[in-house]
Amino acid sequence: MEEFEGKTAVVTGAASGMGRALARRFADAKMRVVLADVEVAPLRETEEALLERGADVIAVETDVRKLDSIEELHRRAIDAFGKVHVLCNNAGVSSGGAIWEQSTADWEWSLGVNLWACIHAVRTFVPGMIAHGEEGHIVNTASILGLFSGPGAGAYVVAKAGVVALSETLYYDLKVNGAPIGVSVLCPGPTNTRILDAARNRPAEYGPAQFINPDDPAAAALREMMAAAMNPADVAEGVFNAIRAQQLYVLTHPEYNPMIRDRMEAILEQRNPAMPGFG
Repeated sequence: MEEFEGKTAVVTGAASGMGRALARRFADAKMRVVLADVEVAPLRETEEALLERGADVIAVETDVRKLDSIEELHRRAIDAFGKVHVLCNNAGVSSGGAIWEQSTADWEWSLGVNLWACIHAVRTFVPGMIAHGEEGHIVNTASILGLFSGPGAGAYVVAKAGVVALSETLYYDLKVNGAPIGVSVLCPGPTNTRILDAARNRPAEYGPAQFINPDDPAAAALREMMAAAMNPADVAEGVFNAIRAQQLYVLTHPEYNPMIRDRMEAILEQRNPAMPGFG
């Protein structure tokens, strides 16, 4: 995709973190931007901030777990701007614990926001993007943990691996059908976002989230690492460049490449992988 000015981008999880940074980068490219998030007050703050920068933007409260909410987002985008050219499925949540300890609610919440949201959005937006025939692009936010696994975050890892597979398959499906729509799967490493506080948006129906005991020294260390992690604006710039280059895989932290390589080699050699290290 080469032309951005006057085109429309839809960004989920747009109220903070990488979503907000993506929305700002698209606005700086003179795109029209549709902001979607379940957290209303920060969503409106993001909308106001972009309006003050002169952006053409609307905000739509959206629960990405729900197909009808995604369909409403699509309707609002089309009503406001006529066509969608860039779709960023960026909303995400985290939970933790041993894979057998995570509750059904943990699994439903993680898969709903991290994976089903992408499925709903692809099924809802792509037919119209194909129909208008103009260049477009879809960005699905996975994680570096979508490319290799580790202990302690089973529902999250499964969901993000699913996003990688979804994106790869979507890439092939669009190619086979001759659609001028590119696909990127964003696999970021540690980024300074509020992902560790995702439970603030966990629906009451799921009960309390299990992630990490706040009294555990590891919790403080994890938060320190995230606070010093990559700036979301740098991630957004990488995504923008990937859209322009029609780049499928977008990785932000090359220091994790050896873990990805070990996993791939372990598969081909039919051996057990090494335990991944972080930090």
